Amino acid sequence: MSDFSPAPLWRPYTQMKTAAPPLEAIRTRGTRIHCADGRELIDGIASWWTAVHGYNHPDIADAVATQLAAMPHVMFGGLTHAPAERLAARLAALLPGDLDHVFLSDSGSVAVEVALKMAAQLWLNRGVEGRTKVLAFRGGYHGDTMGAMSVCDPEEGMHRRFGAWLPEQVFADLPRTEAETDALDALLARHRDRLAAVIVEPLVQGAGGMLMHPPEVLARVASLARRHGLPLIADEIFTGFGRTGTLFACEQAGIVPDILCLSKALTGGTMALAATVARREIFTAFWSDDPAHALMHGPTFMANPLACAAANASLDLFETEPRLAQALAIGERLTAGLSPLRDAPGVADIRVLGAIGVVQFDRSPDLAALKARLLARGVWVRPFGDIVYLTPALTIDGADLSRLIEAVCETVRAGVP
Repeated sequence: MSDFSPAPLWRPYTQMKTAAPPLEAIRTRGTRIHCADGRELIDGIASWWTAVHGYNHPDIADAVATQLAAMPHVMFGGLTHAPAERLAARLAALLPGDLDHVFLSDSGSVAVEVALKMAAQLWLNRGVEGRTKVLAFRGGYHGDTMGAMSVCDPEEGMHRRFGAWLPEQVFADLPRTEAETDALDALLARHRDRLAAVIVEPLVQGAGGMLMHPPEVLARVASLARRHGLPLIADEIFTGFGRTGTLFACEQAGIVPDILCLSKALTGGTMALAATVARREIFTAFWSDDPAHALMHGPTFMANPLACAAANASLDLFETEPRLAQALAIGERLTAGLSPLRDAPGVADIRVLGAIGVVQFDRSPDLAALKARLLARGVWVRPFGDIVYLTPALTIDGADLSRLIEAVCETVRAGVP
């Protein structure tokens, strides 16, 4: 053990013993990451899908600086502040239907935990016992905390080793066909008295492999949940804020979920913040003279004023700049640029939705080798599983987008490692 001297910083999703040292980022600007070794990389994934306006947008930076000078943080228990009040009102106005009640937390996983807790307590507040399970979908991913892990894909997901530790949930295939729709209907009927809610990622199962489904599939899920009297939780942590070409993916199916989870791009990739937004009927179940009916949840940094200021500035940019048109234009470029790879050896599928472009291989590649090839071409792209994908900032310019697409095409055509 004398040579055991690992670095003190424990990195995410990384086998620390065998992984290559990470690159050191020293500054960002636009769609570029500048590294300590002098390299300048085009970011093809917008820092895990968050930096929709690019890095260092001056409007967001100014809003955060102004808020920092006034009040960087104050506890949200018993106090409130204008940035949070304004953000909640704006989200309620932007979201469809009566999604009017906004609970602010600090990460996507926590937003999901709050949604699951809302669904469970909804039934308890109504005096209904035994509703302890959630129906989730294979291929799904909802976060790394324990409750969120329990509704991720139990077999193919990264959390399958924790099965014995996690609450047992009910899983189904997304109803893409008539037979799958009938099977889901029957499954919901069989477990209805045990279920508290249904949870789904609208249109794209992100970390599960960028698996896409058309709006009519989402509409079927919503219809079946409603038929069986179950709240629908829509996890738009990845898809929210323009990524699929509409501000929220649920819009494309014309549905209003009962609970909606948001994070990632909520602050334009600047600060940690999340929101769990409930319809009026959900909120009403907690509106009571009984203290036990309150939602007993309160992250220490919930509604952080700096993060709320960043989120408000980000929403300003969606109002004043053509982000949705930019997302659709990126989609057109990704379709044109990646489609020729359909005939490349080792490629199983090409798919694009909004500002998401995916190349799926017919087997799991050597990810380290694939990342190294992409890095050598001057782009920051992180393939995982059996895919390489692009989710750039919605503000990316044509030249940088072309370089990203070319780097992926050249890497794939060089052969899947």
